[in-house]
Amino acid sequence: MQTKFTPEQLQDPAIQEADSILRKCVHCGFCTATCPTYVLLGDELDSPRGRIYLIKDMLENDKPASEKVVKHIDRCLSCLSCLSTCPSGVDYMHLVDQARARIEETYTRPPMDRLTRAMLAFVMPNTSRFRAAMTAARLGRPFAGIMPKQLRTMLELAPGKLPPMTKTNKPGTFKAAGPRRKRVALLLGCVQPALDPRINDATVRLLNRLGIEVVAPPEAGCCGALVHHMGREAEGQDYARNNVRAWMKEIEGDGLDAIVINASGCGTTVKDYGHMLSRDPAWAEKAAKVSGLTMDISEFLTSLDLPEPKIDVSGLTVAYHSACSLQHGQQVKLPPKQLLSGAGFKVKDVPEAHLCCGSAGTYNLTQPEIAGKLLARKCANIESVKPDVIAAGNIGCMTQIGQGTHIPIVHTVELLDWAHGGPKPAGMTGA
Repeated sequence: MQTKFTPEQLQDPAIQEADSILRKCVHCGFCTATCPTYVLLGDELDSPRGRIYLIKDMLENDKPASEKVVKHIDRCLSCLSCLSTCPSGVDYMHLVDQARARIEETYTRPPMDRLTRAMLAFVMPNTSRFRAAMTAARLGRPFAGIMPKQLRTMLELAPGKLPPMTKTNKPGTFKAAGPRRKRVALLLGCVQPALDPRINDATVRLLNRLGIEVVAPPEAGCCGALVHHMGREAEGQDYARNNVRAWMKEIEGDGLDAIVINASGCGTTVKDYGHMLSRDPAWAEKAAKVSGLTMDISEFLTSLDLPEPKIDVSGLTVAYHSACSLQHGQQVKLPPKQLLSGAGFKVKDVPEAHLCCGSAGTYNLTQPEIAGKLLARKCANIESVKPDVIAAGNIGCMTQIGQGTHIPIVHTVELLDWAHGGPKPAGMTGA
């Protein structure tokens, strides 16, 4: 792709990066075949290639974001399926990040849209606020029918009851059982401890039994993904700096063998801290170190020699849902399935596994109609393999898919913990 940025524009490092990304695109259109919104809507502007043209025009001509640009960029799930498909290595992830930041800087959204986004950015990165909001949502659910569409969707997605917080969902150090083999930091998350604290419980139990000491520093908090993908670039970087500071304390103190993350949406962002803070000389090196140590829980477990499973689970068929942030964002595809198979489960791939379930962070709240269609398609594909249980590595996917099927869905690490001596996942009652 030819670009026409001026020498003056190219003095800006962000424009230099955009220019480099754009020039790699060869217009082949392979991305259209695997883009969920293009597959669903059939509009070129709702494909990565179409969005690239819109972004190129906006940046080259130094224009504020138009309503048309906002419409089609907002419809992008950031599932990053195009990254897995592109033969030319176009870094769409960082290009669309730039577009979202420009939208945030130059476009005034309608009042309800602004209110919704501001509320999400205030509530979701904080576990206490999120739990309070979920409680309020339960009280407001009888009035959902008279609410604006986006607020109605929020009320409908809120769980009927939140499980109690547990010790392993609060900052602390969780000692290894027996001699310590390794020491890792665990990102507790912000939404996950509220919606399903059992995921962190299972993670800590399993790691401790394997001789891994787990630390959750009190200073660590939200990864910043949510505000980052809203185009709130400075806020996202602040969250990143906060976590880098917290984890560097541990690295320089008792040391860390890895930073383990069991929510793949968070993992993709933390692995990108090195890029997010690359232009900040005070933080670039530290952020790159943190990103280099970060691993999805399935990656970390694969690096260990797991013992033989303690119970026979061979009679259970597991449909493995590969979260977009894991398979496309982090390019982690085989480890979760290998671990589940190694534990004795019969693992089945889901048809159209590359297509998003529609969760995508806050997408199911801001784009409920498209998200609903993607959910229906995903659940039909999952149900076609007739599993006893669904395994996934991301709380957003679990919440979304759980709305559309009767089949129990649990985190991959819960199944692994169970097979290796932990309790049966609570979400599998009756399975």
